[in-house]
Amino acid sequence: MHISILSGTSYSAFRYREYRLFWVAAAFSNIGMWSLVYGRLFLMRQLTGSEVMLGLVATANLAPVLIFSMWGGVLADRFNRLKIVRFTRLLFAVATFGTGMLIQSGAVEPWHILAISSATGTLLAFDIPSRSAMVAAIVPKDHLGGAIALYSIVFGAAAIIGPILIEPLVSNWGLEGLFYIIGSSYVLTVITLFMMNTKGHKVTATTRTALAGLLEGFAYLKKQRSIFSVILLGITLGVFGTSFDTLLPVFTDEIFHGGLGVYGQLLLGVGIGGLIATISITLIGNRIRPALYLTVGGVGLGAAQIAFAQTNALDVAVVIAGVIGGSKVLMGTMNTTVVQTLVDEEFRGRVLSINQLTWGASALGGLLMGYLAQRFNAPFAMTLGGSIAIVATLFVGQSLLRSFGFRSKPNLAGNPRQERMLDNET
Repeated sequence: MHISILSGTSYSAFRYREYRLFWVAAAFSNIGMWSLVYGRLFLMRQLTGSEVMLGLVATANLAPVLIFSMWGGVLADRFNRLKIVRFTRLLFAVATFGTGMLIQSGAVEPWHILAISSATGTLLAFDIPSRSAMVAAIVPKDHLGGAIALYSIVFGAAAIIGPILIEPLVSNWGLEGLFYIIGSSYVLTVITLFMMNTKGHKVTATTRTALAGLLEGFAYLKKQRSIFSVILLGITLGVFGTSFDTLLPVFTDEIFHGGLGVYGQLLLGVGIGGLIATISITLIGNRIRPALYLTVGGVGLGAAQIAFAQTNALDVAVVIAGVIGGSKVLMGTMNTTVVQTLVDEEFRGRVLSINQLTWGASALGGLLMGYLAQRFNAPFAMTLGGSIAIVATLFVGQSLLRSFGFRSKPNLAGNPRQERMLDNET
């Protein structure tokens, strides 16, 4: 299926059947993930009204990623990655249906939310490295950057669809209805993944034990300074760039004096901004400048958080939320593009698992921002987080720009990668 008008853009990756299935599975999964994250935060706010408890939800979901993701990367480099993702996504469906049943029975308690968040966070620790590493096995090397950018459009679209589902489902079916829909989306994910071919998703391990494999991964990363710098920036922004997500229910309640409708409007703003940024990236295609765009995304995120903290006008806040959403997509896509392009196939799962520490670090940031909001106030916490995000991005970004310059592609000198033979082009 060759569409000349889209040649040179990221959309040419759709020529590959396995990538199309992978992309559809990701769409089902991320719609569920968006609804799951914000649904749990809103539920905890209803049950407790505590900012610290909101931070604990984020911590419970992301701390296991921080603790276990590196072991998930070891498994991704030793076992079939597709089979791992099928298993984790099936367990996501079970956990989500269980949450809906607890809500419907009236037995749900705050500790239930924290326990289930911890369980799904543990699943994420083993899911993300394998899922991220699969992309390089289903498209040729020259399509990898575009495939990653196109994959990110899922997050932008899901960021719109997920929040749109929250208000009508909760209004008509209660929170349990929301979680039943999320569970169904995970079931569809698993069905789509079973349509994919498991061939090509297993890497031959070069180490005899998991621990040796983990140590080998750290030794490899130590030599790759550019990859290390990108991961370091991601971890820093993971800690200090999470205040918007964690504190959004507080701003909805205390600053904008609204309920679920206002919450949905702000989330919709985030989603639209993310989708616009994603579509722009995919159309830019091979002209992407990863180091520059990564720096712009980090600074934009911090500045937008500061601006959001200073306004009490809902219309303005929705627009700023869109800038936040766009900055997050830009930053996340460029982070993944640089790492995926530079890493060798043998270490892909382990390096990507270490890169997921950026997500795990959000657990610490969520708890910190929740504490600061309760100790002082939400605008102070968000302003502080945004300020640190700007400083950290400029500090690391200038080093990246010196190394990468303003090239559209990273310098791959000294890091050769094998060509892959693909037989799934249609």
